[in-house]
Amino acid sequence: MDVKKESEEEAIKNILKEEKVKKALTETDLAKEGVSPSGRKNILLLIGYTIVVFLIGGLLYYLLEYRIIPVSESYIPLGQKLVFGAMMIAFVLFLNRLLKQILMRKINDRASEYNFKSLINLLTFLLIFLIAVSLIFSNWYATMVSFGVVSLILGLALQNPLTSLFGWIYLLIRKPYEVGDRIKIGNVYGDVMNVGYFDTTLWEFGGDYLSGDHPSGKIIRFSNSKIFSEYVVNYSWPLFPFIWSEVKFYVSYTSDFDFISLTVTEIAEKEVGEAMLRRVTRLKKILEDSMVQELEIKEKPSVIFSAHNNTWIEVVVRFLVEPKNLGPTKSLLFTHIMKKLKQHPDKVIFPNSPAKS
Repeated sequence: MDVKKESEEEAIKNILKEEKVKKALTETDLAKEGVSPSGRKNILLLIGYTIVVFLIGGLLYYLLEYRIIPVSESYIPLGQKLVFGAMMIAFVLFLNRLLKQILMRKINDRASEYNFKSLINLLTFLLIFLIAVSLIFSNWYATMVSFGVVSLILGLALQNPLTSLFGWIYLLIRKPYEVGDRIKIGNVYGDVMNVGYFDTTLWEFGGDYLSGDHPSGKIIRFSNSKIFSEYVVNYSWPLFPFIWSEVKFYVSYTSDFDFISLTVTEIAEKEVGEAMLRRVTRLKKILEDSMVQELEIKEKPSVIFSAHNNTWIEVVVRFLVEPKNLGPTKSLLFTHIMKKLKQHPDKVIFPNSPAKS
């Protein structure tokens, strides 16, 4: 047993060493990076590196200023610009890391932390870009005119990527979904793994080859621009992250409906009743403070009978559940219900079972 366990652990280690696996794990960005002693140590090292860069940069700037370094007179302004630019970039990177560490301490929500980190990275890139532009161009007026023309050309050529970038900004502000949410956008359904600047990555549930609520094993990427053209169904609303679902089965017209209703209700209440009561009570409290009129919502699982076109009676068990627990809960209820009802063949007649005499 120990040998098998060690072999499995070794296989996992080998998989984690693969570059594609490392990249995929990095993209999910779901690991909570607590502020550990090693994190503080990294900050101290970063401060040390920044100070060293500033000291070396200041020394080089001083040596160039006073012509101590034997460099051609025409290259001195360029050298000073490059030194100053390197110092500014080092300072921007230091701020980037410092702000991320502060976020880890102040924000406990992983999705919000992820969004803020992405925003900080984008601002860092823009600042470094502006520093680089300021080093290359000395005439800012001519630069801005040229930049405007280039921006117009790029805007026409990169219309879809820019729309996706605006979609990312919209996702940050309006938050129709975040990392970790289970959503459906268009005909795509799954858990949000990553919200990038241009696209969103989903871990698909269901799909073409599965009928249940189970991971398909496929990763789906779609452009953030879809947020402007497709409806989004979010199953992870923080105030009420639950959905109603059903378990269905068929019985004969000659079955004992009262017995079935009583038995199924007892099983459903035992498995999900207490949690459902708590959830519905919460929902009603939320509706009291909203513009939505309070609906008649059952606080316990319900059993519904209806005629079906296959000449049998359809029995529907309706209950409340967390989206990510839908599959296991439906399986548990169905198994327990079938096990109990099959113990009474005189009262419950299923399709293909012998009729009562």
